[in-house]
Amino acid sequence: MQNNNSESTNTQSCQTAVMVSAAKIRVLNLYAGLGGNRKLWKDCEVTAIEMEQDIANVYKKQHPNDTVIVGDAHQYLLNHSHEFDFIWSSPPCQTHSRMMKATRHKKKRFTDMSLYQEIIFLTHFFKGKWIVENVKPFYEPLIKPNVVLGRHFVWSNFDITDFEIPNIKGFITAGTVAETEKLKEWLGIQYDGNIYYKGNHCPGQVLRNCVHPEMGLHIFKCMRGITENVIENQISLFAVS
Repeated sequence: MQNNNSESTNTQSCQTAVMVSAAKIRVLNLYAGLGGNRKLWKDCEVTAIEMEQDIANVYKKQHPNDTVIVGDAHQYLLNHSHEFDFIWSSPPCQTHSRMMKATRHKKKRFTDMSLYQEIIFLTHFFKGKWIVENVKPFYEPLIKPNVVLGRHFVWSNFDITDFEIPNIKGFITAGTVAETEKLKEWLGIQYDGNIYYKGNHCPGQVLRNCVHPEMGLHIFKCMRGITENVIENQISLFAVS
């Protein structure tokens, strides 16, 4: 009788341990920006990597419980990917954007191939769930995205259902004080003054770089649903054994 009680206790302990681990998913949020994608996530421990200190400061105010590291997201992925259950990466989109060919910019730049480096690395060397997000490019993508969500191309190793948040009027060109404030309101991200991304003279650029919180939540829920199905299967196995 004592053995049965002991086995029952052990099974319950295993179930509890699995459910606790499911409750707090370890998330790596690369190129975190102002944290639009992360804004509505719940029950997770987030490490955010952002290169620009002033942008990281705003992120930290929005999410004081997250670990925020100012540094190279690309290198951090290579060194620390094994420490996380879910990785979200949004590499800089400027050299991929259709605006590269649609504007009057005379500066010539190579397209940043770190986007595809990360997709290949995550596909072959990361055991958890992951997504890489970028804008629709001006060229035919070298690796076909798993899903297109509005203006976003998304590569992932889990299914993401269709979802779209219509852009507000003047989204692409918004640069005045009033337009920037509308972008802040649309995203639910507030901070004083303006932030200029990598010397860009438009205060709206750092906000346009954000994934809308509702989009971020939708993708997170798709990932979380798959993860929780795995957890439920593990609990069932414990119960049977």
